[in-house]
Amino acid sequence: MRDVSIDLEHLSADLRVVLDSINEGIHIVDTCGITVFYNKIAASLDNLDPDEVVGRHILSVFPSLSEDTSTLLSVLRTGRPAPVRQQTFRNYKGDTITTMNSTLPIYSGAKLIGAIEVSKDLTLVKGLVERVVDLQAQLITATDTRPGAGSARYTFDDIVAASEPMKDVISRAKRAAQSGSPVLVYGETGTGKELVVQSIHNSSPRGPRPFIAQNCAALPETLLEGILFGTARGAFTGAENRPGLFEVADGGSLFLDEIDAMPLALQAKLLRVLQEGTLRRIGESSERKLDVRLISAMSSDPATAVERGLIRRDLFFRLGVIVIEIPPLRKRRDDVPALTNYFIKRYSSQFGVEVHGVTRGVSDLFMEYPWPGNVRELQHAIEAAVQLSQGYLLGIEHLPPHILSDAPPMARPDDQFERFGIPGRQAASSEALAEDAGDKAPLVPTLEQIEKSLIWAALERCEGNISATARYLDIPRQTLQHKLKRFNIDASDMRSDI
Repeated sequence: MRDVSIDLEHLSADLRVVLDSINEGIHIVDTCGITVFYNKIAASLDNLDPDEVVGRHILSVFPSLSEDTSTLLSVLRTGRPAPVRQQTFRNYKGDTITTMNSTLPIYSGAKLIGAIEVSKDLTLVKGLVERVVDLQAQLITATDTRPGAGSARYTFDDIVAASEPMKDVISRAKRAAQSGSPVLVYGETGTGKELVVQSIHNSSPRGPRPFIAQNCAALPETLLEGILFGTARGAFTGAENRPGLFEVADGGSLFLDEIDAMPLALQAKLLRVLQEGTLRRIGESSERKLDVRLISAMSSDPATAVERGLIRRDLFFRLGVIVIEIPPLRKRRDDVPALTNYFIKRYSSQFGVEVHGVTRGVSDLFMEYPWPGNVRELQHAIEAAVQLSQGYLLGIEHLPPHILSDAPPMARPDDQFERFGIPGRQAASSEALAEDAGDKAPLVPTLEQIEKSLIWAALERCEGNISATARYLDIPRQTLQHKLKRFNIDASDMRSDI
């Protein structure tokens, strides 16, 4: 009978190359727990050399583990896959490592011949996250007798709102601030959800108490659970007594962003905390009373998230006692001029440039542009433009290329003029325009004259057909009609008499 263990010990050269080239740690042991393969990534994760591990029993290399706590030995004992789990352990050099492991048995036919473990490194992430939690707890402990113990910076005074939809958001948020009920804020990325959330906290009776924020998409499930609820010594290998963010935020507000990215199993535990008002650290049997207001946020519509199974329905009812939708910028265009002026003032001061506004072309473009990145995209566009400008007004030439790509032709550089039958260098020549205007060529009237010339040329080319002219100019028909009215242009003058 063929010895199947030989197959495991003598992995083909091709297979070894493949296992050594992937971006995850691979550790293979035989039925005795002796390492027969240990790839370069695994060695890097564990701060070891493969020669220090291959041929040795797993417990001699990792003495902090035992027959019960080693996932590889557990799989050898049961013959069944182990659930994906976090494991913290020490190697024989004393280094502490945290990995996320997926461990499977290896069979040849019906015979168990070994086990394989696939690992991802969490050591740095776990250490950094726990350090942040510890620092937050220390900061709040040192300052919780004074106002501002939390980390919320923004108030309602920081929100720029000229549109009715955004004024309504602020009104609803101010009322929510006076309530102790959970709040769910949703809106597209870049609409300013955290600005509203922090304003709610700072305007509430909890304002002087902690404000703690955590993005649920930023951490794997096992790390997120420990960070939220805390851990007790012995809960898993390497676990220490450590408070979670709920405890750190006690008396204040806990903000969970991208709540729809939280795994469903963890959502069930969160639901229990909200229902009972108590918390049990991982590995602990005793309950701890909590006084935390939960505020959550997501980028998608909550009803859609529930329908797609991203949010438990029962949890949604607990989270969304008060629901606030922040509309995208394209649905509140009256905010664009106000936000533009706000960001110009901010970045002019920051960069030491005297910018007083934007040209008419930029203003029109901003009102027509769809702003897929919402307020954040507008902010970054102005930040870049202010740095490129020489002061006074921001022009088309200062805008980022991705915004210019959607600009109407009249707002593009003058080499586009020839498309409309207008010699670009002549029609756009500042000297020619200045000559017509005398010694002065004011910027806004000059731009309006250029824009009017482009529209007139396009109308003539399309024989006065409004729809065809709008398509030719690559602007909405409604926008073209608005401009015709503004410039007092009668399209019927260009229509054919035939």
